[in-house]
Amino acid sequence: MQATPSPSTPSTNMSAWRGPRWALAMLVAALGSLGPFAIDAYLPAFEGMARDLGATPVQMQQTLSVYLFGFALMNLFHGALSDSVGRRPVILVGTSLFSLASVGCAMAPSIGWLLVCRVLQGVSAGAGMVVARALVRDLYTPVEAQRVMSQVTLFFGVAPAVAPMFGGLLYAQFGWASIFWFLAASTALVAIVNARWLPETLRAEQRQPLSVGSLLRGYATLLRHRSFVRLVLVSSVPFNGFFLYVLSAPAFLGELLHVPPTQFFLFFLVTIGGVMLGAAVSGRLAGRLEPRRQVMRGFRIMGLAMVINITVSLALPPHPLWSTLPLGLYSFGWSLMTPAVTLMALDLVPQRRGMASSLQSCIGSLANAMCAGVVAPLVMHSAVGLALASAGVMTVGLVAWLGVRGQLHPGGAGGGEGRKPEKQP
Repeated sequence: MQATPSPSTPSTNMSAWRGPRWALAMLVAALGSLGPFAIDAYLPAFEGMARDLGATPVQMQQTLSVYLFGFALMNLFHGALSDSVGRRPVILVGTSLFSLASVGCAMAPSIGWLLVCRVLQGVSAGAGMVVARALVRDLYTPVEAQRVMSQVTLFFGVAPAVAPMFGGLLYAQFGWASIFWFLAASTALVAIVNARWLPETLRAEQRQPLSVGSLLRGYATLLRHRSFVRLVLVSSVPFNGFFLYVLSAPAFLGELLHVPPTQFFLFFLVTIGGVMLGAAVSGRLAGRLEPRRQVMRGFRIMGLAMVINITVSLALPPHPLWSTLPLGLYSFGWSLMTPAVTLMALDLVPQRRGMASSLQSCIGSLANAMCAGVVAPLVMHSAVGLALASAGVMTVGLVAWLGVRGQLHPGGAGGGEGRKPEKQP
């Protein structure tokens, strides 16, 4: 049974969307896929781009770094802006700017021009992903929202696996600029579809004042909200348990497992398959299994996967079979719990869902960046090191969960510290 929502929680705005739930999930997934496609799709074209633009390998790496910096920075503001001006304007401006920036990338005559346009892509790519989470919760009750978020994860899981293959095909057939022309055209189509069908889900009486002081006070209150911060750690840090292997793919697959680059996609099929299966199961469990139990079940599965992973890494030489299958099990457990945890965090601060979603994305991006820049280089050449590091980041999430689960209402929404509602930011 789902618990009755907290009295401080605004009512949903279900009448704003009259289409089927899966259609909204596809719209939200399309918005969230812009970021992964902008990261992964052009990677196969690095060499050709460097040659055409006269860029060094370091400069080409900077095209990824400046994108990620812009993405992480603006993640702090997309949701907060949507709390003040509404969800639609932020999504439509973000997708339009991303499309124009992609045109600029396609037409870039120099590496400097490309870097500027990549920054613009980064600052606009997160708008859809961040705001869409708040939008889903605006529309639906917790159970229905979890089902939608599970469908979003299901659709979204395809993007990281498809983007490099699709980008490589475009590059081989039409050159590297075609990748950015594709991003520009597809994003323009997403913007048009959203302009036509996506409703405004934030009622006028729910909007927050737009000022620097209000934003700073809101973020300060969120960061002091220990239950919220713990839930954000639960939702963001364990992702790196398998993302570490994605970041380390050239060394892990090429050096340790001796898998040729043409077969790297098999590893991604295992992990993405786990994500999609976990999302499907999470959607079916919504309303049938209490969210706290679902999250704990996800951690048990991830813990089992890590025990298997560490054991085979210590006892057996690296092999594509037993070195990758535990990661598929881990990604299944992560995907099983994530929709429920994401919604728990948003429901702790119902008056500031957009800001909460922004902070979730920002902390997640920082955790990913830390793993990419610090952890992965230290452990990527060792199967045992990767297994232990993966278990370590999962443990961070588990400790955060054990510290917060007793402070949540049985239905999943938090009541704050000591089960008493906290003042909303």
